[in-house]
Amino acid sequence: MPPLLVLEAVRKAYGTRVLMESVSAGVFDGDRIGVVGRNGSGKTSLLEVMAGAVQPDAGRVVRSGDVSVGVLAQADDLNSTWTVRDSVVGDRPEHEWAGDARIRDVMSGLLGGVAAPSLPAGLDGVVGSMSGGERRRVALTRLLVSSPDVVLLDEPTNHLDIEGVDWLARHLAAHRGALVVVTHDRWFLDAVATRTWELVDGRVEGYDGGYAAYVLARAERARVAAMDEARRQNLLRKELAWLRRGPPARTSKPRFRIDAANALIADMPAPRDSVDLVRFATARLGRQVIEMTSVDLRLGGRTVLSDVSWDLGPGDRAGIIGVNGSGKTSLLRLLASELSPSAGAVRRGQTVRLAHLSQEVTELDGALRALEAVEQVGRFVDLGQGQTLSAASLAERFGFGGDRQWTPVSDLSGGERRRLQLMRLLMASPNVLLLDEPTNDLDLDTLTALEDLLDGWAGTLVVVSHDRYFVERVCDRTYALLGDGRLRDLPGGIEEYVSLRRALVEARVLPPEKPRRRADPRAARKELARIERRLDRLAEEEQALHAELTAHATDHERVLRLDERLRALAAEQALLEDAWLALADR
Repeated sequence: MPPLLVLEAVRKAYGTRVLMESVSAGVFDGDRIGVVGRNGSGKTSLLEVMAGAVQPDAGRVVRSGDVSVGVLAQADDLNSTWTVRDSVVGDRPEHEWAGDARIRDVMSGLLGGVAAPSLPAGLDGVVGSMSGGERRRVALTRLLVSSPDVVLLDEPTNHLDIEGVDWLARHLAAHRGALVVVTHDRWFLDAVATRTWELVDGRVEGYDGGYAAYVLARAERARVAAMDEARRQNLLRKELAWLRRGPPARTSKPRFRIDAANALIADMPAPRDSVDLVRFATARLGRQVIEMTSVDLRLGGRTVLSDVSWDLGPGDRAGIIGVNGSGKTSLLRLLASELSPSAGAVRRGQTVRLAHLSQEVTELDGALRALEAVEQVGRFVDLGQGQTLSAASLAERFGFGGDRQWTPVSDLSGGERRRLQLMRLLMASPNVLLLDEPTNDLDLDTLTALEDLLDGWAGTLVVVSHDRYFVERVCDRTYALLGDGRLRDLPGGIEEYVSLRRALVEARVLPPEKPRRRADPRAARKELARIERRLDRLAEEEQALHAELTAHATDHERVLRLDERLRALAAEQALLEDAWLALADR
């Protein structure tokens, strides 16, 4: 089968900076390729060359026959005077596109439904009046509705919440044709990609599989390279010895065995010792960190939190997830004392030294060098347990190596300034960290470095993020805001959250669909019956789990798993019962 799109000896440079040097690669029907690499390595330029938006300096890009290529760039090309309807379906008759199951699926997944209820003015809203995130979702909807043969996506998960990312991954995994996606979302890469391209030093290195397979294969390549280098050095030493002693005795050749990739991690300990970290965090913080008691928070006439009580202890690592606009950032600002509760109390321990990373990039003196901006806060960071790190070493970890540490702040990119903001926060040696979307603009290597740093950090951590991989990697507990004013503990983690949201959206009793103006008794009764059937099934499953608990009471690990499932069932039952009451009122 011929490839749909081919790069032949492509070279692309900007000034003296070479991004691609003699790159040759093919994209075949059914390929789902994830593109990774450090910030500035040329990932976006690679997509632009493949799309034909930028011409290569040498080589060429060849398309097979009448292959169609669709692109989602970082900056959309939507006409600001058009409505959402014009942008997505053009002048097609409504009965034609609304009857297409594929189009309905795309619009439901990204815009909340065929009427685009998740947008302020629905299908009739004018693009020019929308926020950047709303325009992004409209542009992505337009692209997927057109269903090109080759889909090129540059950071498609930006401005999508966790359930939006989950829907997009499932949709693209079933896409017919080919996909090439640039993203820093590692969970998304694992869910979608069957091949990975790493752009490094102007070359494209290919790997089979998604992010996890890429990490294992790259580690294996590094191990083999190190082994080869050690062997080369050993041969040189033998050669020197031969020159000094004469012909050596005959020896058998050493045999080297390349272990399977999983052997690389077989003896690795857990990323962090939670018990040890909590002990050290308690020594640094005492018993009380932040305690919320019966807190209400109302902003602009809207209730964000209602009667919420939450006790954050020393060493707690909490991930906060939820739908857009549910109040995640407001919750962090409340914990940071940047907002005051409308009712209730928020108390902080006397030893708390809190640092809050907001989504806004703090303006810095442009004349400062990068390292100077970090050392302005401190020269060493205290990680706890007697561990310290110099500002220069921290900068090295976060991608500011060598001469890059002396780059003026005014010359740094948005992503580099974000990294600088994070480093300055850490240099203050806080014992409580509040991080609002910390993974924005960070490449994969920097994300790994941040996770490694947080693994050994003894303190209390609260993270708001749509990056599912990051939340699951650094947090021990997950909490959700669903827009109903409550903060829910999710024993089943993000998977439980996605399942709950999917069930609620299918029942059409919570956002993203807007409430109907007129009650429809027949539809309400139908939905009531569906919820009642689901509650009956949950009750039966609950009885079976209790019986299994009794039968395996001495199997500790199994009891923990069964208990976790029971708590997940209880959470789903509570949501469905709320939905039943709302429908009964209707």
